[in-house]
Amino acid sequence: MPRGDGRLNHDLLNDEKGPQDACGVFGVWAPGEEVANLTYFALYALQHRGQESAGIAVSDGRKILVYKDMGLVSQVFNESNLASLKGDIAIGHARYSTTGSSVWENAQPTFRSTAMGSIALAHNGNLTNTGDLAQLVEKAQADSGEIVFDRRPLRSTSDTDLVTALLASHPDRSLETAAVEVLGQIEGAFSFVFMDETTLYAARDRYGVRPLALGKLEHGWVVASETAALDIVGASYVREIEPGELLAIDANGTRSVKFAEPKPKFCVFEFVYLARPDSTLEGRSVHTTRVEIGRQLAREAPAVADLVMPTPDSGTPAAIGYAEESGIPYAAGLVKNAYVGRTFIQPSQTLRQLGIRLKLNPLRDVIRGKRLVVVDDSIVRGSTQRAVVRMLREAGATEVHVRISSPPVKWPCFYGIDFATRAELIANGLTVDEIRSAIGADTLSYVSLDGLVEATGRPKDDLCRACYDGEYPTPVPDPHLIGKHLLEITPVGALMSSVPSVGGLSALEHP
Repeated sequence: MPRGDGRLNHDLLNDEKGPQDACGVFGVWAPGEEVANLTYFALYALQHRGQESAGIAVSDGRKILVYKDMGLVSQVFNESNLASLKGDIAIGHARYSTTGSSVWENAQPTFRSTAMGSIALAHNGNLTNTGDLAQLVEKAQADSGEIVFDRRPLRSTSDTDLVTALLASHPDRSLETAAVEVLGQIEGAFSFVFMDETTLYAARDRYGVRPLALGKLEHGWVVASETAALDIVGASYVREIEPGELLAIDANGTRSVKFAEPKPKFCVFEFVYLARPDSTLEGRSVHTTRVEIGRQLAREAPAVADLVMPTPDSGTPAAIGYAEESGIPYAAGLVKNAYVGRTFIQPSQTLRQLGIRLKLNPLRDVIRGKRLVVVDDSIVRGSTQRAVVRMLREAGATEVHVRISSPPVKWPCFYGIDFATRAELIANGLTVDEIRSAIGADTLSYVSLDGLVEATGRPKDDLCRACYDGEYPTPVPDPHLIGKHLLEITPVGALMSSVPSVGGLSALEHP
């Protein structure tokens, strides 16, 4: 049976919760290779994008096997279950939930079987017309005159399973033909990898909000959320999957279909925080971009100080850039405990009151008697920065000047990042000086939006900046038609049911 109940990877620092990552997806078509093992290592490289559950689907040309469970990649997979996943095609997923609770039924890849074959699908992003898609699924089942969808209604409460169900609702068409129609009906952000028994597919929404890259193996192809996953499996980078593109990979090679007119709006927060620093996004090194943001921040918000230091690890590249531009020496003043973030143990109230100290500890000999510039990537609620400033003062810092390598986050994200609600966003209700006072800093400055955009090297109109300026690239759904638990609290939720499994493994073969 699936392990856990959605509380498996409880965050010790829940009260310090910042922006939560988007999911990570990977796909590989490589006959003769150990595709499950390749996918396992790629998911390791993408673990930062989702830590709630992980899964792999594999096809041997006749059937698709899916193994998924709650937990980190290293907790879900071992040599034994990977050895059972034999085939030439695989897709993998590391999940952070944005639609649907963090429970086993919503772990990915999702699976459906039809008279034409089977479908497994993994998704990075978040859809904005989930209610419309749920109605399309209901209508397709009512109009079909036959029992489709694995002879069962929807089995989960995620937008991903809605898409999988819609793809399976065209048993008279090839998956490729059905995908062109279905993908054109979807609004919001998505980078999909999916497969049937013989073909690997990759698709990206018309705005290209979330990343998706194509790589080449010696004898095969891979697609991944980030190029760091290509590196770890030994694939060479080829190109980005284009906005509005459906790419198919099979024994005949690759072929591309445009299902929507591209309107690029790549998520600028990928550059700020989400992506690994060793990845390349849209042809631009993430590390180089973050260093340049730090340089821009130093030009816009100079400070008189003795040391520049980051809040590790996400603030490190920008702190390096700030130090280089300002001429102020760089120092590591905080040590991060890499093992504290995920645990089975519920922290006591005493530990909760220690807050960020569970995760960071100051180097007192470095800090004592110094005026500090502390660089971080963002402020969401402000509780993390408040705790850091207090910690540094207690360690002997004489001044603490906080510098943030992104503009104030004032608006919610509907495209796959789980910020706090708008009411909880500290920048939504307070001025910069009021935030400075709230976190206890001597000074506080953010990089400007124009400065951030300039550092990315991308045209401003090609970037989604909605969390900073409220200008969304897609229509924002009505408040009663959005939310993580939409499919659990609406009448559509009555359709949902779970599927039992043995050890997390579903071995399904089409008729």
